[in-house]
Order: sequence, then structure tokens, then C-alpha cells
Amino acid sequence: MPRTTIRIYQESDGSVPLLEWLDERPMKRTKKTADAVRILHQRYIGNSREREESLQRERENIGIAEQVYNLRMQANLSQRELADLVGTTQSAISRLEDADYDGHSLTMLRKIAAALNQHVEVRFVPNDSQYTHA
Repeated sequence: MPRTTIRIYQESDGSVPLLEWLDERPMKRTKKTADAVRILHQRYIGNSREREESLQRERENIGIAEQVYNLRMQANLSQRELADLVGTTQSAISRLEDADYDGHSLTMLRKIAAALNQHVEVRFVPNDSQYTHA
């Protein structure tokens, strides 16, 4: 990678032109925040509707995976034991508990819920609701 060299020199009158030029430039004021989530959201999502929708889908996938995992753990079942109750394979339960999996079917979620004495609840919320964090 080529290197850039900046030479700072002093004029015969003692002035340093580069430093004086830097001092004269107007400073761009930015609103500072110490909130890491906000900083990352602004940097990687910004105002992109497509990225915001993708982020929302990922949140939904994580939420489903986490709920399936938590319910299974509360029932003190292994993935294989839950799979046997539901009538599927251990690998299918593993996929459902994977936050990166996006093929959840309502039918399978209902089977899991029934096996764990639960029911599935689907809610529709407005798209303009903002993500809030603690």
C-alpha cells in the first residue's frame, strides 16, 4: 500500500502553514452519543428501508429460535426428546432453535406448542413501530 507523507515545515517568520490552515477550517459538529446500539444502527442501517426490514426479519427469527429453545429447556427436554414428541427429527428442532434459520412454519410451531402444553399467538403490529432497547 502506498504511503503518504505530509511534510510540516516552518516558515522563516516562525509560522507553520499546515497547522494554521487546519486551525482555520471550520469544525464539523456532530451530535455525540455513547449509546453503542444507536451508533451501530446509524452506521449500518441508517435510513435504508431495505436494511431496516432485513433487521426486523432477523429479530423475528431470533425471537422464535429463543422461544423454542427456552420452552424446551423449561420442559427439561433434549432436542431429540422434543422431536419425538412432535414427530420430527432432532435436526429439525436444531434448525428451529438456530437464529439464522428463516423457514419457520406455523404448522411446526403449533406442533411444538402442543407438545409443550402451549399455544401459538400471532400478532400484527404497525411497520412504523421503532425498535427500543434497554
